[in-house]
Amino acid sequence: MKPGATFQVESQAAGDFARVMQAGRAASPGGNGDDPAPTKLPARIDLDPDKVKNGLGQLVLTLVKLLHELLERQGIRRIEAGSLTDDQIERLGLTLMKQSQEIDRLRKEFGLEEEDLNIDLGPLGQLF
Repeated sequence: MKPGATFQVESQAAGDFARVMQAGRAASPGGNGDDPAPTKLPARIDLDPDKVKNGLGQLVLTLVKLLHELLERQGIRRIEAGSLTDDQIERLGLTLMKQSQEIDRLRKEFGLEEEDLNIDLGPLGQLF
């Protein structure tokens, strides 16, 4: 590859990514955006142990909820395809129900609302 060579990507998703990155660069300190006084980053990070615990809990519960949603959708596909017996459908339903109750219990224990587990994926939209 020659120095200074550029790549051209013909993907809508890559274009969305580039726009998001450009917007982030323009808004960042030292960026070349229209903002005459870019915000400065704090000199130190304020780490409150309770906030770190809740932030980590929120991240983990978001991932667990995502996996739960995927399992639920896969279960529905298998039921509609007729590949599960009645006994397996019953066990699947009970397992998903218990899993959902446990996610709700943990969410309440961390003091999180339902919408706290729904992260914004930028141009892709909301997770759930």
